[in-house]
Amino acid sequence: MALTFYYGSGSSYAWKVWLTLEHKEIPYEFKLLSFDRNETRSPEFLKLNPRGKVPTIVDNGFAIWESSAIAEYLEERYPQKSLLPGDAKQRANARRLVAEADSYVARFMGKLSDLTIYRAEPGSRSEIEPVQKEILEELMLLEAQVGEPYLLGDLSLADFTLYPHLRIFRRIEERHPGNGIADNRIPAKLRAWMKRIEALPYFEKTLPPHWKG
Repeated sequence: MALTFYYGSGSSYAWKVWLTLEHKEIPYEFKLLSFDRNETRSPEFLKLNPRGKVPTIVDNGFAIWESSAIAEYLEERYPQKSLLPGDAKQRANARRLVAEADSYVARFMGKLSDLTIYRAEPGSRSEIEPVQKEILEELMLLEAQVGEPYLLGDLSLADFTLYPHLRIFRRIEERHPGNGIADNRIPAKLRAWMKRIEALPYFEKTLPPHWKG
């Protein structure tokens, strides 16, 4: 295969790229790198991406990293089943939502992950509850922007960027009940939108491998 996709299980940024590849039906070779074995810091991988992070793709010898750059490259290089609106204003909205998800939602995801799944024991309630409050406030901002059936009507890169970040909140709740964001705390329109993403025919294939064990 001409395109190689380097992935790390549980990375919401890598999940964005995986969903994009599957939606666009781009043939690819899947390379799962282990964070535990420090495979993203191997000399071979650092030759491709000197930052040693996933996602990274190599397409006919061209290496590119950073999830949004990859997604936009795939959109231009493989224009089938477009994930950016044709209208300039809606295209700007899609990019804005991508930026908001990766700048704000991902920051809260990182804070909550640091207090829960990246510790031997979760942090105290006095540490976790303020972060949960920040997350719920951010979700209410997003709730006001949810369209149908997807964020901007048609499926876009905004959907594939936001969903993985939100799904991490649920993953934290599954592993540490009370310390993540339970489904019943996610605003109704966002919760319904998440279910529509989960109904996509390729969604199950893209679930992080270590979540399936």
